[in-house]
Amino acid sequence: LAHATLQRNKVAFRYRSRQTDEDTQRTVSPQRLSHYRDNWYLDAYCHLREGLRSFSLERIGDLQVLPERADDIDAGELDRHYADAYGIFAGTADKVAVLRFAARRARWVAEEQWHPRQESRDLRDGRYELRIPYRHAQELIMDILKYGADVEVMGPKRLRESVVGIFREAAQCYGA
Repeated sequence: LAHATLQRNKVAFRYRSRQTDEDTQRTVSPQRLSHYRDNWYLDAYCHLREGLRSFSLERIGDLQVLPERADDIDAGELDRHYADAYGIFAGTADKVAVLRFAARRARWVAEEQWHPRQESRDLRDGRYELRIPYRHAQELIMDILKYGADVEVMGPKRLRESVVGIFREAAQCYGA
């Protein structure tokens, strides 16, 4: 993949989705390799989905470097797409998560960077409010859940409902 990316060749591969565990055959124009949270990803233009996508390297199989030249995507467009939204689930952010953390977690969370364009403030009662732009909620929800009862999702409503639903399912697993 590194060679194809540097040489600007399209590649074809089988990709196994984490979410569905199903294989799809992809032909992509590699743009760059990215390292995020101890994992490597291929950022590429996917010709099947007709858009920019990220592919986890360990989910790629049967790789073939094709003789065709890869489509070049402007570096500014790549940066906007991959850097604007929360985490690896990139795209232009169209929502802002508002999270309020318990006072006992305020200092801890204040030292973390969840997103380059996050906004935060200390609240009078010692809690900490964090505003994070995002497009897809999946990875954001995982980070929210690790704080358990020490974080409350204030908005958007749909994100709050998703987190509440996950906590309810978890409580049922424990007979609560």
